[in-house]
Amino acid sequence: MFASPLVSEPMAIIALFSAILGIVFWLDSFEVFEPAFKYLPPVIWAYFLPMLCTTVGLTPAESPVYDWMSAYLLPFSLFLLMVTVDLKAILRLGPMALFMMCAGTLGIIVGGPVVFALFGPFFEDPVAWKGFAALSGSWIGGTANMVAMKQSFGTPDSTLGPLLVVDVVAGYGWMGVLIFLSAYQAHFDDWIQADTTAMDRLNEKMKNMEDQLRPVTLRDLALMIGLALAATVAAKTIGATMPEIGTADATVISTDTWAILLVVTGGLLLSFTPLQEMENAGASRLGYFALYLLLTSIGAKADLAAVLDVPLYLLAGVLWILIHIAFLLAAARMVKAPLFFVATGSMANVGGAASAPIVAGVYLPAMAPVGLLMGVAGYILGIYAALGCGWLIGLVAV
Repeated sequence: MFASPLVSEPMAIIALFSAILGIVFWLDSFEVFEPAFKYLPPVIWAYFLPMLCTTVGLTPAESPVYDWMSAYLLPFSLFLLMVTVDLKAILRLGPMALFMMCAGTLGIIVGGPVVFALFGPFFEDPVAWKGFAALSGSWIGGTANMVAMKQSFGTPDSTLGPLLVVDVVAGYGWMGVLIFLSAYQAHFDDWIQADTTAMDRLNEKMKNMEDQLRPVTLRDLALMIGLALAATVAAKTIGATMPEIGTADATVISTDTWAILLVVTGGLLLSFTPLQEMENAGASRLGYFALYLLLTSIGAKADLAAVLDVPLYLLAGVLWILIHIAFLLAAARMVKAPLFFVATGSMANVGGAASAPIVAGVYLPAMAPVGLLMGVAGYILGIYAALGCGWLIGLVAV
């Protein structure tokens, strides 16, 4: 609509996208908008509003600031998300919860190469497999992992465009189905003869938990930002010296991948130290803000012309989700898992920490924190599992 972008200065672009996020989360706080944000959470608006800005010519499709955001905001956010993880609490979720989450992960890992083997020959994009590799990250742990896989496999923005639509329609469509099925969890549990002992015990425990968040101080902010920036620069510097691993056709572990693995592993190791207590001051929230700001730059770069290919991509995505569901149902039948663990285990993969608490809270309100823990576990598992899934998809594509 505009001959040239109205907003093109790097700081102006960051200011605009930050304002968009602020408005989205502000509107999310109003009860009147609750139905809209329940099915279309802020993460979706973080993609599509900047995409709309680029489409109408308000912002450019290419800018050096997008590259900067991609290079630094991802490791910054991942460090804060990982250093605040309570791994002991995750392990205390019990074998059934973790088993169902891993079953869902296995369904995504197996489904990715199977689906691409069926649909790959029909895609005109010669590097479509890189888009599916990035999508595997989103569906094993959530959005942060999708961005990590995009960087790891070098997915072009034009290739990622239609996969963003698939992520929203298939991924969040499945979330809507799970929310609908919450009304029938008693029937499902009776049909499968579910063992609800672990779920009931965990539900009672979560009801008694108190919120430990405290007001953030200047010391907290200095510590969070300083450590995260130092970890980001250190990981990128060390990662640049590491060798790339892969074949002539596909690089599985690039220097960017090494940087991500270093910052994630370093953050997890530091989560066993007193630094984990930064979460009491909301460190993960700062991490999520950095992640959402990064998502705005990804949305702004998306090629909407590629969305014309969405029907075929969408069909592939739906089949992928169906394979994921089949693995979950088989696992639930095997261990007599209640529908709560099926739904939360699925969203811990497909939606990550942003969506798993929502679904868990719909099934059992006191269990929303359990959904968050499972979602965080999905983030951790997804960094490594999605690399394997993307590698398998790359093998099929060769």
